[in-house]
Amino acid sequence: MIFGFPLLSVAIWLPIIFGLLVLATGNDRNASLARVIALIGSILGFLVTIPLYVGFDKMTSAMQFVELRDWITHFNIRYHLGVDGISVLFIILNSFFTPLVVIAGWKVIEKRVAQYLAAFLIMSGLINGVFASLDAILFYVFWEAMLIPMFIIIGIWGGANRVYAAVKFFLYTFLGSVLMLIALLYLYNQSGGSFSILDYHQMPIPMTAQILVFIAFFMAFAVKVPMFPVHTWLPDAHVEAPTGGSVVLAAIMLKVGAYGFIRFSMPITPDASHYLAGMMIALSLIAVVYISLVALAQTDMKKLVAYSSISHMGFVTMGFFIFNAYGMEGALVQMISHGFISGALFLCIGVLYDRMHTRNIADYGGVANKMPVFAAFFILFAMANVGLPGTSGFVGEFMVIMGAVKVNFWYAFAAASILILGAAYTLWMVKRVIFGAVINHHVEQLTDITLREKLIFFILALAVLFMGLYPLPFTEIMHTSVNDLLVHIARSKL
Repeated sequence: MIFGFPLLSVAIWLPIIFGLLVLATGNDRNASLARVIALIGSILGFLVTIPLYVGFDKMTSAMQFVELRDWITHFNIRYHLGVDGISVLFIILNSFFTPLVVIAGWKVIEKRVAQYLAAFLIMSGLINGVFASLDAILFYVFWEAMLIPMFIIIGIWGGANRVYAAVKFFLYTFLGSVLMLIALLYLYNQSGGSFSILDYHQMPIPMTAQILVFIAFFMAFAVKVPMFPVHTWLPDAHVEAPTGGSVVLAAIMLKVGAYGFIRFSMPITPDASHYLAGMMIALSLIAVVYISLVALAQTDMKKLVAYSSISHMGFVTMGFFIFNAYGMEGALVQMISHGFISGALFLCIGVLYDRMHTRNIADYGGVANKMPVFAAFFILFAMANVGLPGTSGFVGEFMVIMGAVKVNFWYAFAAASILILGAAYTLWMVKRVIFGAVINHHVEQLTDITLREKLIFFILALAVLFMGLYPLPFTEIMHTSVNDLLVHIARSKL
């Protein structure tokens, strides 16, 4: 707390309260009021997270802004919140994107406006709860609850196959979570009746049990990342989701799965993490290389960027399991950078779709002739996706490759292939969509982006360039926590 002010609780519950207020505005006759309330709530939700960064002590790895209250005393379940140098950045990232999503849907969403905006605000608060929870059951409640708004967003405001995509998304993620709950109940019994995640970090667990717990966690977190081969729900969800849903899904929700490995799998089962690291690195490299090749074959812009997300998240999981500071910090930087870049690319695709109602690459060509300002932003974000030096996409990938070289040259060689394959599928899309002559009469009628759209892209462009040119504010806050985690993982629990 700062001056007795429970910042984390406010970061969680303020967006949820505003979401309920938006919901209370009722039908579309009050759509303008719903939009204003949602914008105010989302901006306030972001502003209350800024003191988390400003007041953060970078010299300690201990949990900060801790809140601890009894909840279900019979089972020793507590309302326990706190952040370290790893989790604090993702709360800020999540809250940063909520106003952008609200602004992006300002004119686009015309039906059930209040319900649409309320779903995003409530989901924003629930995701903050996931990153802040230090009680296993509290974490599980937030983890499961955040699925519901996204399920509704895809199922109601999605495309033609929205019901199929929403059900597939929910079943994949929910079934993996059941195994995580079983693992948490096992840890509860082994600890003598504690649901404290920090207690689990210090608890000795036999090797066989560690492997089983690791696998249970893996099934929950790998689906969320998503890792190969449980990635197939993501392209369907992205294609059918409205633009705002795709933005939050790629920029934030994928990071929740990767965060689970950092908070649960690695510190609770360090020996199993080392034992199964080869499997994790292999699956990560398959995602980096194979999924990049799959992306090359896509004709739908959203699917291409969705597969690109899977490939880039493979970099993240590999960075975790090479067990050095370069790799782990690079993976965390990559998570944040991917949030900026993928969110921006999905917003760009949304702008084109709103004007032409198609995402097929073949339907475009010569967009730069009619939308020069949009084309400049699109190319910047595409170059960041490729990993161009000076953009945020370069920093995390370069750090992970540096960390991989220290472990195994061939890991680094395989991972570095994304610099070529990523350029291939991204530049192929840019060439077909942005450049060339205007040969489609629908493209001929396009108009450049509005002031509202320029504002969104300008903010994201600043984030991409700032992080690419000056990553220190991001790395210095996580450095102590990462080093402490690596020391902890290096200690055997056997």
